[in-house]
Amino acid sequence: MELKKNPKADINKKSTLFLNIGLVVSISLVFFAFEYKFYDEGPAMDLGQVNDDMEEIMEIPPTEQPPPPPPKVKLPEIIEIPDEEEIEEEIELDLDMDMTEDDAIEDMVFEEETEEEVDKVFQIVEQQAEPAGGIQAFYDYVATELSDKYPRQAQRMGIEGVVYVQFVIEKDGSLTDVTAVKGIGGGCDEVAVEVVKNSPKWTPGRQRGRAVRSQRVIPIRFVLN
Repeated sequence: MELKKNPKADINKKSTLFLNIGLVVSISLVFFAFEYKFYDEGPAMDLGQVNDDMEEIMEIPPTEQPPPPPPKVKLPEIIEIPDEEEIEEEIELDLDMDMTEDDAIEDMVFEEETEEEVDKVFQIVEQQAEPAGGIQAFYDYVATELSDKYPRQAQRMGIEGVVYVQFVIEKDGSLTDVTAVKGIGGGCDEVAVEVVKNSPKWTPGRQRGRAVRSQRVIPIRFVLN
């Protein structure tokens, strides 16, 4: 019996093709192995942290600038003059100058005080006028007089109060022009004026060392017991 091969079952038919494919794959693997680069695996870098570090590094603290040096003051040059040198100054005098009568020095005339100034009544003087014995002695006199001269009409009407009396102290200390500038009525004003007119003389006021006429206003109080 003759044996015949099945042409489809022949394995040597495609061996050359598989050999070529295997050779190409091997060469490709070798070439890839030479071209491939290996890298060491390290810790991943945080880009955000790098930026923060850069910002910290870029912060430069402010530096204090030294103040500018004060300007140099140029001292004035002092020139010493020796004592031996005498400084002479020439003064020209015109002795031929003509003096007219208009240029003559007028005599100084001292004006005498007028009668108006002598009789002037001062409201304020350098040295005030005072009653003889002092102001307390004057009020003691007034109190004694009023105890006997309190007006009966004022007593019946129960009038009390203060009467302001104005008067002028003359140069000799006498009191003139006595008037009640503010009264309370009931006859008290007239009594107050009479008491002041009959009071002892005062020491006159003085202005610039001389006695002058001066004016005063005093209160006189009326009180019922």
